[in-house]
This record gives sequence, C-alpha cells and structure tokens, in this order.
Amino acid sequence: MSTAIQSGVAEGSNEQAAAAPRPPVIELQNLCVRFGKREILNNLACTLGGRAIGLLGPNGAGKSTLINTLLGFYKPCSGSARVLGYDIRSETRRIRSLVGYMPENDAFISKMSAVSYVQMMAELSGLPPAAALERAHEALFCVGLAEARYRELGTYSLGMKQLAKLAQAIAHGPKLLILDEPTNGLDPSARQRMTRMIRDIRDSRQLQIVLCSHLLRDVEDTCEEVLILKQGRIAHYSNLEEERKANKRFLELETYDTNSDFIEAIEKLGCECAVTANRVKMILVDGVEIRDIYRLAAEREVRIRRLNFRRDTLEDIFLKAMES
Repeated sequence: MSTAIQSGVAEGSNEQAAAAPRPPVIELQNLCVRFGKREILNNLACTLGGRAIGLLGPNGAGKSTLINTLLGFYKPCSGSARVLGYDIRSETRRIRSLVGYMPENDAFISKMSAVSYVQMMAELSGLPPAAALERAHEALFCVGLAEARYRELGTYSLGMKQLAKLAQAIAHGPKLLILDEPTNGLDPSARQRMTRMIRDIRDSRQLQIVLCSHLLRDVEDTCEEVLILKQGRIAHYSNLEEERKANKRFLELETYDTNSDFIEAIEKLGCECAVTANRVKMILVDGVEIRDIYRLAAEREVRIRRLNFRRDTLEDIFLKAMES
C-alpha cells in the first residue's frame, strides 16, 4: 500500500490504539434473519477478532446474507450483531463509514472514468470532494491502475474492474475491509496479484479484513480465522494458526531396505510408526522434522525411495464441517 493510503487507512486506528483495546471485528449475538417464512440465518453466535477472517460455505449457506445484514441492508428478525463494537440495529451509519465494501457483482457506471467513480464512492463514504479526489488518485495508484485511471470503466477488463472495486473500498480510509469474492473470474496471474495485495493490506495491521470466497486456497493464503456456514448455521469455526499447530503431521516413507534399528530410532524420537513391508507410516511429534528422519536413515544406511508428507489443510477442515 502507498504511504498516503496507509495514512488514510490509519487515521482512526492510531486514535483507537491510544485510547482503548480494539473491540472484536464481528460479534454475532444469536443472529437470525428470515425472508418470508424461510429462515436464512439461524441463531448465529460467535466472536471474530483476527486481522483477516475467512467466510466460507457452499452456495446458499448464507454468506452474502450475513454480509448484507452486518451492513444494515437486511434486518434481523431476532438477535443482533456488532461490527467494530457498533450495533447493527442502531448504529448502521457509523458502521458504514468505517467499512470498505468490495461487492461480488459489478456496480459501475460504464461511461464514468475510474477516478471519477472512486471519488464518488469516497464522497458517499463521507469525505469532502477535494479529499475524495486526492484519495481516488492514491487508491488507484495503490492497486496498479494509475495509468488507466482516466479510462471509462466500460473499457476495463474483468481483472481491472476487480481492482477498481478494491480501490473504491479502501479510498476513504476504512478500519474494516469486506471483500466478497475478490478473485472471482480472475486468471491465475491476476488472482495471485489480488491475493498478494490482500496479504499486504493484512500485514500492514492498519485495518482488518473479512474475506468471503468459495475458493479455499484464497482463504488459506490470506486468513487467520475461518467461519464456515452451512444452511444458515455455523458449521465450524477455526483459528487457522492454532489449527495448523494442533494438526498432526503425517509422513509416509517407502524405502529399499527398512531395518528394525531405523524404526526403533524413529520411535525413540516419540513418533508413532506403522510398518508394512518397505513402507513406514508415522506421525511426527512436535520438535521432530523431516530432516531428522533423513539423518536417522543416513546413519543406518537406509535408502529412501519415496517420501510423502501431509497435514490437515483447510480443505480437510471444510469437508469435515460439511459432513458433520
């Protein structure tokens, strides 16, 4: 992020840091949302406070409904929620002034230039016209659209439109950035660029992120916490950092000439082993790395033919949540 945008994003953050501990990003308090007789969100209750929060779930799980409810577009039929400490029922305007929202669907005026569009969105977020124009130029420079900022949005490629949506979301200096399918439809290189920018924003520690996506890889690459919805209910919550530390690490070796000394040495490290012919399956304990297994094999002249290492991924966590 450019220095100017960083300072804009941090305007309220410095005051908040000097005053009191930062409130949770999102607090769901038995939140229920109903459309007619159909219940879309059912008794959601949790607290999310990480720098980057992933919102996952299959189509129809309630992800977009939850985002729209947090922004005040849908009214809960019971329960409530707080965003950055503000109640969604009574403090909607305050929440919207603090949130940058990148929607999934395009909402452009095709004949408008990118800089005019971002300026307009910054003004709608509360900035005076001169400051909004300055921030629009800075935001478009930040996302890599500086040379194309005077072009009409209707001439933009899909990837450029996604970047323009990101620019308008950060231009007014929000404290929370909500991204709804930010890599939707992007080619691999554009997707990689978008996820890198999201990580840069996250690592700046100047605003927090909620990322809604159906692409598990994007969430795993950028988020620290994950909330998984299924049929309008919370199916699973994970702190990914803690989950990664707690997950068992599995190692499978195929050797040419396994011997009992090698297996005994591995078990002395505290690893559980299962041996079948020249295959060794083990669970690595904390403090034991793959290089330690290589060292034991070299010392006992065991030749390793193939090695396969894995641990639970976000995909495993997601599939377990869908099965439960």
